[in-house]
Amino acid sequence: MQYNRNRHAVYKLTYHLVVATKYRHPVINESVKKRLEEIACDLFSKWKCEILEINAEKDHLHILFDAPPQIHLSNTVNSFKTVTSRYIRKEFEEYLKPYYWKPYFWSKSYLLLTTGGAPISVIKEYIKNQDREG
Repeated sequence: MQYNRNRHAVYKLTYHLVVATKYRHPVINESVKKRLEEIACDLFSKWKCEILEINAEKDHLHILFDAPPQIHLSNTVNSFKTVTSRYIRKEFEEYLKPYYWKPYFWSKSYLLLTTGGAPISVIKEYIKNQDREG
């Protein structure tokens, strides 16, 4: 596993973000998906995050990304949703008209998971055994 570094830390922080469309409307077609990927790559790059994988279904988007420890995750997710929503609503206005009568695109909620290589039970055991000579 490769770790990232900055002036004060060595880290590997990987997250899985899932955002769903408002009312779970199936509005993510290939054109919308492609544009969401472009916007996401630009935004995450500006935030010093690296997208490892991105994909979408008709009503939700998955992003697997690495982030530095300085990132405020809730702000990052909310900024992502705000910016992508604004662009998508503007660029696909006619396509989205039958689905949204107000300026919506994403649901208010989201799922954000941490990821890692070892199960929690292994990490707990490792920490528990730190004070033991071995």
